[in-house]
Amino acid sequence: MAAPPAPAAEGSPQPEPHAPEPGPGSAKRGREDSRAGRLSFCTKVCYGIGGVPNQIASSATAFYLQLFLLDIAQIPAAQVSLVLFGGKVSGAAADPVAGFFINRSQRTGSGRLMPWVLGCTPFIALAYFFLWFLPPFTSLRGLWYMTFYCLFQALATFFQVPYTALTMLLTPCPRERDSATAYRMTVEMAGTLMGATVHGLIVSSAHRPHRCEATATPGPVTVSPNAVEQSYLVLFCTHASQLHDHVQGLVLTVLARLYCIAAAVVAVTYPVCISLLCLGVKERPDPSNPASGPGLSFLAGLGLTTRHPPYLKLVISFLFISAAVQVEQSYLVLFCTHASQLHDHVQGLVLTVLVSAVLSTPLWEWVLQHFGKKTSAFGIFAMVPFAILLAAVPTAPVAYVVAFVSGVSIAVSLLLPWSMLPDVVDDFQLQHRHGPGLETIFYSSYVFFTKLSGACALGISTLSLEFSGYKAGVCKQAEEVVVTLKVLIGAVPTCMILAGLCILMVGSTPKTPSQDASSRLSLRRRTSYSLA
Repeated sequence: MAAPPAPAAEGSPQPEPHAPEPGPGSAKRGREDSRAGRLSFCTKVCYGIGGVPNQIASSATAFYLQLFLLDIAQIPAAQVSLVLFGGKVSGAAADPVAGFFINRSQRTGSGRLMPWVLGCTPFIALAYFFLWFLPPFTSLRGLWYMTFYCLFQALATFFQVPYTALTMLLTPCPRERDSATAYRMTVEMAGTLMGATVHGLIVSSAHRPHRCEATATPGPVTVSPNAVEQSYLVLFCTHASQLHDHVQGLVLTVLARLYCIAAAVVAVTYPVCISLLCLGVKERPDPSNPASGPGLSFLAGLGLTTRHPPYLKLVISFLFISAAVQVEQSYLVLFCTHASQLHDHVQGLVLTVLVSAVLSTPLWEWVLQHFGKKTSAFGIFAMVPFAILLAAVPTAPVAYVVAFVSGVSIAVSLLLPWSMLPDVVDDFQLQHRHGPGLETIFYSSYVFFTKLSGACALGISTLSLEFSGYKAGVCKQAEEVVVTLKVLIGAVPTCMILAGLCILMVGSTPKTPSQDASSRLSLRRRTSYSLA
């Protein structure tokens, strides 16, 4: 009869109850898991293409929506503030709701995330088109744009939450997840560049000085086809018809038509890109068995995630940084139009921002891998001195330098949080070894808080234009408006970026887990990201 095992000596380390003992085949299994976790080039590109439509639409609204509402729809600045604030808040409020319903949904043959992406696509395209449509009535235009902007933001959230959470289900390998994120950001910004180019080229003539000159002194003052059409429309209404009092309205209708064409082009990208996403990417559930134990409710899971210190620090820091980026984007076109003599450079400056962002994204991915994510965060600081310089010296050469540096900073500010979030999720899972996977809650609550901060920043800043005396449709604004735009383009982003970086630099940042730790974590994680 075998002797019973000797008791362990007092103070000796006890083996982890659920960690398997390393055996001779553990290294081989690790290599097999590593190969199994690798993603093909086609998968990464198709995954990136899936996010292109939302980024194109978001870029167009970030750069041009505020100017469209003020100068084309001619809504008072106070109502524009409500539209922007309401839309952002609706998108933010939709994030936890999206997380709740997605976690409650049943898995289908195409997965649990893909049906949400597919179902939202046609409705987002329609909401985006009507966001740029000029209704025939004038008294309720504010309500019209509030409705469709809120609808667009909410639908975009129900699209974006499952799409971004899909990163955790592509592979268990952290380096491959970071690589997929870099591919996604690069492809998205490349698509944003093409979309902004098309959108900007179509609507650029609506914001050039000839519009004011044509209205004041009719005559063909430029060789642009749209400008000639506008000029002769003014001549006809003034001298060949009884439409003297309707000149401004007819010109605005022609200009609004340009925005409708641009909106239709962007809307078409939704079905095209989502088709490529579904063809090239397959949702891969966690191959392990579900962890034992009851699942958590959504509110209980939200409470756990928001009490996790690394996640809390990440969210608070990027509350300020993302709000600064949104303010910088929103007021760049307004600043060039009303606070400087850069009317003819608006399209060039927007393209410079996007081109530099696209080109610098692979470089930032290399920096992330070789120097760490906390070190890469200092790239965001580069925007600060140049934003102040643009407000002080608003000349064309300075503006292009500022646009290039801003694009570089925007690239790292977009890439960094999505690269740090998987590490935060892994850090949480390693500390809560028997808990369910809460990836969707992490992603949805992060987007909720950043959208809420952007809503507050844009709403308050646009309201400041109303207080400074901004007049819709006026070609030359008061000096108080010019000063306000300089503060919004320089001082406001500077303060928010500095605050965000200070918070991010305090304390330690979760490390990227090793492949072995990631494999053990995958075995403990519940199937996919579901909650009971």
